[in-house]
Amino acid sequence: MFGLGVAGMAVASALHRRGESVIVADDKATKEHNDFASALSCEFVDMTNEGAALNILQRINRLAPAPGISENHHVVTAARQMGLTIASEIELAYNFEELRDGGPRPMLGITGTDGKTTTTLMTAAMLHAAGHKSMAVGNTDTPLIAALDTDTQVFAVECSSSRLANIENFRTRASVWLNIAPDHLDWHANMESYSEAKAQLWAHTRAGDVAVAPVDDARILQIAQQSTARTVTFGSERGDYHAQDGKLNSPHGSIMNISDMKRAMPHDITNALAAAAISIESGLVEPSHVARALAEFDNAPHRIEYVETIDGVKWFNDSKATSPHASAVAIKSFQNIVLIAGGRNKGLDLAELANQPKHIKAVVAIGDDAYEIEKAFDGVCRVVRGGSMQEAVRLARSLTVNGDVVLLSPACTSYDWYNNYMERGEDFMQCVRNEAKLNRQQNK
Repeated sequence: MFGLGVAGMAVASALHRRGESVIVADDKATKEHNDFASALSCEFVDMTNEGAALNILQRINRLAPAPGISENHHVVTAARQMGLTIASEIELAYNFEELRDGGPRPMLGITGTDGKTTTTLMTAAMLHAAGHKSMAVGNTDTPLIAALDTDTQVFAVECSSSRLANIENFRTRASVWLNIAPDHLDWHANMESYSEAKAQLWAHTRAGDVAVAPVDDARILQIAQQSTARTVTFGSERGDYHAQDGKLNSPHGSIMNISDMKRAMPHDITNALAAAAISIESGLVEPSHVARALAEFDNAPHRIEYVETIDGVKWFNDSKATSPHASAVAIKSFQNIVLIAGGRNKGLDLAELANQPKHIKAVVAIGDDAYEIEKAFDGVCRVVRGGSMQEAVRLARSLTVNGDVVLLSPACTSYDWYNNYMERGEDFMQCVRNEAKLNRQQNK
């Protein structure tokens, strides 16, 4: 097992429990890593030593890289050249589940550049509403392999490109590919590699499986139709699952009034349609269960999350948006936006952020690549630079009037100032709440 983050440790532990001989490795030799290896009574190898890495590769017959280990990493490249089997977390989990006493449990799969986690959580909620013990797993807080030993009856599996890139058997009863846009080019060699990894979702389908594709994306739709699965479509205005006359509609009739959804931004509607499609078409859920789930559904944090209203200005935390495509979804949802954007870019073209100029009145650029944000909005609107999140929040407030929206939607990773996007979002929300508190005190 190479890479000892959450998923890597889960894989190593699962392999060990099943009696397999395991060597664990990482690019960092820490006390935590050594303690983990000791707990499993297995060898730990520091892979920064290329000689030691090559020696280990010659001793094993399978490499399981953690999702954070890119396809261009020298260890992965060497393993590929040596002809070693390379298996991702979901591939190993799927193979174990196929051998389960009593047979494998159903899985529903979700991939896409944006909206994966929300759609996965919606799917799990729909399954729960139908009376199934369900769990959102994969590229979530719980790796699929860590959930196998639970009493879960159905798995909603979030399938990132890094997990799909190294599979030979993994498939699900029904699955959806939501969308695709440039992203994760710090993990994949190029856009073609990224797209090919996504397409693996349908590479091993069987007759009777269901592939759900966006009706307005001809490329994804073609890949679905070329698989052995039955193709079903979704879209905001057309497709087998679509929105019309204020309702979510399916081939089986109306599902619910959109006004009855707990939140119904444009992307909420398309995500809901996608989740409804795989849930209903899998045969595990009825439309009434979908309606019940969506009426109560709370989205995951840091995804266009409402924070505060200060002097008539609404503040939203969209820290999870680490690509221009993701931020564009949030920008489309509001008018009169003061946008806080920036961080560490993933090699993506940030110019897409400025493609909706009528929605944005000003920008606060932050982080290591703030200059790229400034460049993207040059000549579009006013841009100022914030040297910290606190300064960014205060600058944003100074640029607003009653009725405006302040949106943190960075379009970049958080690894310049923070350990992850959650830390960034929490810091933003705390800064906003501090401003709100100060405002209340001043208005007393």
